Amino acid sequence: MPQLWQGRASKAVDSRVNDFNSSIRFDARMIEQDIRGSLVHSAMLGAQGIISAQDVEDIHKGLHSILDDLHSGALEIDPTAEDVHTFVEQTLTARVGDAGKRLHTGRSRNDQVALDIRLYLRDAAATLQKEIKDLIDAICTKAEESAGYVMPGYTHLQRAQPVSFGHQLMAYAWMLLRDLGRMQDAVRRMDAECPLGSGALAGTTYPLDRFYTARKLGFAAPCHNSIDGVSDRDFCIELCAAMATCMMHLSRLSEEVILWCSWEFRFVELDDAFTTGSSIMPQKKNPDVTELIRGKTGRVYGDLNTLLVMMKGIPLAYDKDMQEDKEAIFDAVDTLDLCLRTLTPMLATMTPRPENMRKAAAHGFINATDCADYLTKKGMPFRDAYKCTGTMVAACIREGKTLEEMSLEEFRRYSPLFDRDIYEAIDLTRCCEGRTSYGGPTKASVLSQIADVRAALAQ
Repeated sequence: MPQLWQGRASKAVDSRVNDFNSSIRFDARMIEQDIRGSLVHSAMLGAQGIISAQDVEDIHKGLHSILDDLHSGALEIDPTAEDVHTFVEQTLTARVGDAGKRLHTGRSRNDQVALDIRLYLRDAAATLQKEIKDLIDAICTKAEESAGYVMPGYTHLQRAQPVSFGHQLMAYAWMLLRDLGRMQDAVRRMDAECPLGSGALAGTTYPLDRFYTARKLGFAAPCHNSIDGVSDRDFCIELCAAMATCMMHLSRLSEEVILWCSWEFRFVELDDAFTTGSSIMPQKKNPDVTELIRGKTGRVYGDLNTLLVMMKGIPLAYDKDMQEDKEAIFDAVDTLDLCLRTLTPMLATMTPRPENMRKAAAHGFINATDCADYLTKKGMPFRDAYKCTGTMVAACIREGKTLEEMSLEEFRRYSPLFDRDIYEAIDLTRCCEGRTSYGGPTKASVLSQIADVRAALAQ
């Protein structure tokens, strides 16, 4: 296809430059958004008397026919076109004649692409938000089933204090709820200003109604500065930052699942449909999904860094460097989408192993703090109670037993304050249920968190 900008040059552009300059291989995905913007732009041109009503009718008929043919497969995007905007305009002109040549009146590819990418990311963000909600719902369902499964909570990857498996899972539900909010905030700012009508950078002499196009395209208002309108990519960076943060949370959850399903933990078992085997070791059941998510997180970080570095030193207004925005932001969208769509059913089909969680909790002496608190409540200073309990733990480790397995006589060797109620105080379930402070690991707290998260999702 010939370039839209031909006329100034005295010779044809080298084919290598054409290939280097072309963006059709990645911006073709914005074709529906490009057509949506052109339908509104042409309607505005007609309403303002800039083009005739017949031109508007022909343009709309042609654009809808292109869209229909794309959906049916009757039309394929030409890979030799410079970009998606060129392909649409030239295909339209071939179908409706001179009316197609009038479509670009009062518009530049600079404001056109700034609009298209906003419209595309709005649609993509809506899909991602739904997928995040689906993942949160799956986590809530699994947390509800396991709200009473006692497991060791960890600090420094060392067994620390008793929590429930449901409580551990809900920590990720809250992280993802924040991710959802960040994405919604980014879209809200993206939708605040419409760049269409900014022209190349300085607007146009045509009497455009920018408020009409902004309203019809779902924006709050036109952008207030035409230079900023075509040179802004903050919305790409902000949305990518939200996606990178979400990937970080998915990576942390993936790392936990990798640990939990190892033979060293065996807290969960993944469904065979979401694991792979080894080509040489028949006993292996590998958590490849979670390992790939962990690896792909760095890829989205790279996309964010690409956008930041791309924008950091370019002068106003539009520079060709900004064409690099699409591959980076599209890759981030695709990667997060793939990870969410795969992780959600994997978690939904994951089977907890509460007996192994309980065993790990017992042998981790995670009720030691509760034992020290017991002595403190009996009148012993906390530091003395801490030392006394630590001495008992050391003895249990040497003897291969747990605090719960000590006899009352053994307890009393360390302090006469111990009585039979010590067994109630260090019972793992009671230890977990005794942590009644707001946001704690009790079953009631977990169920309350689930209700709160689901209420937030319903808003």
